[in-house]
Amino acid sequence: MCVDFRVPVGLYIMRPMNPAADSTSARSGPRAQSFQAPQGDLAVLPGSGNPVLAQAIADCLDVPLVPCHAHIFSEGNVFVRVKENVRGRDVFVVQGVHYPVNDNFMELLFWIDALKRASAQSVTAVIPFFSYAKGDKKDEPRVSIRARVCADAIEAAGADRVLTMDLHSPQIQGFFSIPVDHLYARHTICKRVREMEIPDLVVCSPDTGFAKDAVDYAQVLDVPAVFGCKQRTGHDERAEVLEVVGDVDGKNVLVVDDFTITGGSLISVAELLKERGAGDIYAAVSHGVFSAGTAERIGNSVIKTMLITDTIETAFEPLPGNVEVVSVAPLFAAAIQSVHERTSVSQLFPDSRG
Repeated sequence: MCVDFRVPVGLYIMRPMNPAADSTSARSGPRAQSFQAPQGDLAVLPGSGNPVLAQAIADCLDVPLVPCHAHIFSEGNVFVRVKENVRGRDVFVVQGVHYPVNDNFMELLFWIDALKRASAQSVTAVIPFFSYAKGDKKDEPRVSIRARVCADAIEAAGADRVLTMDLHSPQIQGFFSIPVDHLYARHTICKRVREMEIPDLVVCSPDTGFAKDAVDYAQVLDVPAVFGCKQRTGHDERAEVLEVVGDVDGKNVLVVDDFTITGGSLISVAELLKERGAGDIYAAVSHGVFSAGTAERIGNSVIKTMLITDTIETAFEPLPGNVEVVSVAPLFAAAIQSVHERTSVSQLFPDSRG
C-alpha cells in the first residue's frame, strides 16, 4: 500500500509482530544536551497515524507540511521517504502510537532515522498518544517493561526530544535520557465543559489511579470531586466499578480519565452514579482509543455527552452521536513553537503540574 501523507489515511490491517529487544547500553542518568539556537525553518512532518492533526498543527503555526511518502510492502515492511530538504531544520514528526500500534511505532522510528540521516538539526518525536505507556512496570513474573523498551528504541533511532500528551503513567518521562515535554488536555477539555454550562457539576474519577488528575479537573472547573473504586480481574480490558466515594445525589457528574478502550469503566461508573441518585452523566477522556464495538456501547449508555480529543484518528466505527471531539492542535502548536524558539513549555499551563 502506498500512502501520500497529504490526505487522511484509512484503517489498515495490523499484522502480528514479535520484535526482539536488544539494549546493551548502560544508563548513567540523563544524556547531556547541547544548546543550539534555532536555525532554518520549523518543519512539521505528518506520519500516517495523525495526518489530520498534523495538518491542523501546521495550520496553527502557519507552515506547510513537509512532503513525505511511505510504502507498506505486501509482507509488512515499511519504507519511508522525506521529499524535501530538511538539512539544518528543527523537524517535528507527528506520529501517534495507536492502532495499528506496532506498525505506527516502527514507522515513527523510521521517520526519526530518515530525518537524522537527512541532517536535520533536531528531530522531535511528537507522539499524541503513546499506547505502550500502559506497560510501565514489572507487576507480574517474567513480563517486559514495554514502555522502557520503546523509550530505548526512540532514543536509539536518534530522537532529540519527545513531545506527548497525557501519558498513562507520567513517570515514563524518566525512562528517557532525552527531554520529554508532557502536555495535558484538561484545560482544553475544561474550556469546552465550561461552555456547556452544566449546573451542580461534580467531577468523578472511575478509579483511584486517576484521582489526582480528577482533582486537577475539579480545581480548573472549581467544582467538587468524587472517586470510584474499580476492580480488574485480568487482561481482558474490562473492569467493574464497585463503589463511589462522595455525594452525587442530585448532582450532574463529569467522569474523567486519560483514555478509554472498551468504554467498560466509564459505562460501569456512569450506571453506578445513576444508582446513587446522580442527574446527567458526562464523560471526558484525552484519548478515545475505542476498540471495535466501543462506539455502540457508548452510544447506548447513560452517558449524555462524552468529550474526546483528536489525538487518535483510527476509527473502527463512526463515533456515536453523544461523542464530541475537541482539538488539541493549538496546544501542540504552541508547544512546538516554544521548543523551536527555546522558550519554556511549562508556561502553557497555569497550574503547577503543567
